[in-house]
Amino acid sequence: MRKIWDIPGGVHPPENKEQTNGSAIAHIALPKQLIIPLNQHIGAPAEICVEVGDQVLKGQCIAKAKGFVSSNVHASSSGTVSAIEERPIPHASGLLAECIVIDCDGNDTSIELQGLDNWQERDKNELVDFIRNAGIAGMGGAGFPTSVKMQPRGGQHIDTLILNGTECEPYITSDDMLMREKADEIVAGMRILAHILGEPQNLIIGIEDNKPEAFKAVNEAAKNTAIDVVSFPTKYPSGGEKQLIQILTGKEVPSGSIPAEIGIVLQNVGTARAVYRAIEHGEPLIERVTTVVGESLAVQQNIWARIGTPTQHILEQHQWQQENCARLIFGGPMMGFAMQSAAVPLIKTTNCILVPSLEEMPEGEDQQACIRCGMCAEACPASLLPQQLYWHSRSEDFERLESHNLFDCIECGACSFVCPSNIPLVQYYRASKGAMRQIEQEKQKAEYSRKRFEFRQARLEKAEAEKEAKRLARKKAAEAAKAKLASGETSAPAAKATASATAKADIDPVKAKAKLERALSSAKSRLERSVKALDDAKQEGLEQSRLDALSARIKEAEAKVQDAQKRVDEGPIAVPASTSSDKAPNNKAAIDPAKARAKLERALSSAKSRLERAQKALDDAKQEDLEQSRLDALAARIKEAEAKVQDAQKRLDDSEASTSSTSDSGAAKIKEKIALSGKDKLEKTIATLEKRIATAKQKAAEAEAENSPTADALKQGVSKLEEKLAANKNELNTLAAQDNVSEEALNAEASAADNAILKAQARAKELAAMSDDDKAKAQLDSLKKRLEKARTRLAKAEADNDDNIDAFRAGVEKLEAKLAQAEKQ
Repeated sequence: MRKIWDIPGGVHPPENKEQTNGSAIAHIALPKQLIIPLNQHIGAPAEICVEVGDQVLKGQCIAKAKGFVSSNVHASSSGTVSAIEERPIPHASGLLAECIVIDCDGNDTSIELQGLDNWQERDKNELVDFIRNAGIAGMGGAGFPTSVKMQPRGGQHIDTLILNGTECEPYITSDDMLMREKADEIVAGMRILAHILGEPQNLIIGIEDNKPEAFKAVNEAAKNTAIDVVSFPTKYPSGGEKQLIQILTGKEVPSGSIPAEIGIVLQNVGTARAVYRAIEHGEPLIERVTTVVGESLAVQQNIWARIGTPTQHILEQHQWQQENCARLIFGGPMMGFAMQSAAVPLIKTTNCILVPSLEEMPEGEDQQACIRCGMCAEACPASLLPQQLYWHSRSEDFERLESHNLFDCIECGACSFVCPSNIPLVQYYRASKGAMRQIEQEKQKAEYSRKRFEFRQARLEKAEAEKEAKRLARKKAAEAAKAKLASGETSAPAAKATASATAKADIDPVKAKAKLERALSSAKSRLERSVKALDDAKQEGLEQSRLDALSARIKEAEAKVQDAQKRVDEGPIAVPASTSSDKAPNNKAAIDPAKARAKLERALSSAKSRLERAQKALDDAKQEDLEQSRLDALAARIKEAEAKVQDAQKRLDDSEASTSSTSDSGAAKIKEKIALSGKDKLEKTIATLEKRIATAKQKAAEAEAENSPTADALKQGVSKLEEKLAANKNELNTLAAQDNVSEEALNAEASAADNAILKAQARAKELAAMSDDDKAKAQLDSLKKRLEKARTRLAKAEADNDDNIDAFRAGVEKLEAKLAQAEKQ
């Protein structure tokens, strides 16, 4: 015999079970309409997967679990989805909830059901998924999804599995009759649950001693198994989860914990039977046993009721005398709650519908003042202090309620039952719990908002710090450059620019002319593409800011075409770059004023667009009646945009005023460069190279002395410069030995240039004569050749461990992307 422990408190209300435990479970007619709520369980409501007008079959999934703690919902019969709307549901709050309404067709046509063969050999996760898909939730309490309960968190070891067959609430006999008629299926369901949990050492079915027939049936079904069927003295509320665990094991579940944390899982006998029907026969949870009782009914009994059946239909099947009904209660008289309408549907957790007569349950006496008798504390099965909880609830002292463990209250109603002052203690506790939950949710929202704000502030501060660091770095670099300039030194970039400009100045005139013609052709092509893009944008009806940007691009392209045409007309001119570091930034604007002007016009257009958007945002905010702080911020943004527009306009005006003087200065420099002969150019290049070599040797020596990893690279740079110097000196000696170039050589060079020009023109004509497909193919072949060359260079760089490997690899990736795009087109 298993040892039985007692629980503190408890009461012995009249049982009133004889009205319904003397007859078998009955079937009633199908209703004309089913109202199926999406949330019949603890956790997130299911997500609808049907639409109004859909034809559904019995057992078809009509709403899928949304999240881990959720459960599927199935159609209880075949018919048509006539509405998806909010309806009253069985809940103490009396609030509406979203439901799926099905007009039954009367055929009760079911989907094809398929269970799992040899479930003993199946993976446990597969069984849990099957239970989840069947929509099984706890059928004796709050409706906790069974699949979640069968997966203890953190791999907790479960050594005890308990089935709750207590059913201590007065009037209710649904579990009693289920155990009498379906004991074999309940035991089979417990074996499946035990297999999923890894075969716990202790398998217990607890039944109160006021159910001898049920105890006998279950005990007979559990013969030759490891299941221990235990009977214990009747006392309310021994059916509570924590109370039953203490009665059968002597263990107490700590405050704020769940049974799994002490190695125990508890399920209802109805849940075990539903698991068996799902695994063996593939049946989803669409039906349950419900006690229909009360003296306002001509017939009182337990019935097999479809989930979603309207209460009105059930009561009509039992000859309800509504005029003699005191109230409509879902659940028992201790823990149930009254409903205002009989239109509410039956759900998965509805174990009883109680409709007492006026004589059976008359109106209660008026509430009196608390006399501090202490009977509520003696009756409390959770060892709480109901009297103190009552006072703190009335004063809304939520901190004291939390310190007195209000959430350990199981709302069994034992305290209210024994209260001589007729104080509805449980109602006070429920209201306080709801208020505390709402406050906690608001705290969580506020904390989340605070964290978001702090994160944003930290991000902005970090960005500002990085911006300031970059500004200081630029300032420091500028100061260093000025110091070097003042000391007469030439920076390496300036020297490199000088050498590059010097090399460009000595370009063959014929080659230079061909290059200028190519630049003109390219500028015309860009102008044509820009015009086409603007036309397409106008046809697509894009916003004005986009059209302005395209117009600015066209102006820039036109300026480039004019500039290119002018350079072609004037003939090839080699323009040297300035060797002065302080004037280098202005060379580009001096040489190409049209491009600089187009850039300033784009900046002005962009600033105007931002100003228009800011003004529109302010107008919209005023219409939406936003708060003043938001309006002030938008007004500040408009002022900032106006300042930017004025600044852009001023820079454009200043550029136009300085164009003439800049052009004159640039022309003087060009004339000076033209005046240089080839010999003078070489001498100037040699002098520059000698300075660079001296600087490079000094840096190489310093790097070698410091044992720097860049020493070898600097030495190689010195060698290359020396090679360039030797080549320039040889060329200078050659020019010195020859006073002039022979006419034959000039003719040969001119002929070669003419041939190159003719070849380029022939290629241009050939391309013009090609079809679009041929051009695309030629472009594809060209891309393939360029990609092959780039891959070869990358392979060589990787073999040589070149410092520019990343640049080569980026080039290859860019060409591969272009090739892939060309192949798609």
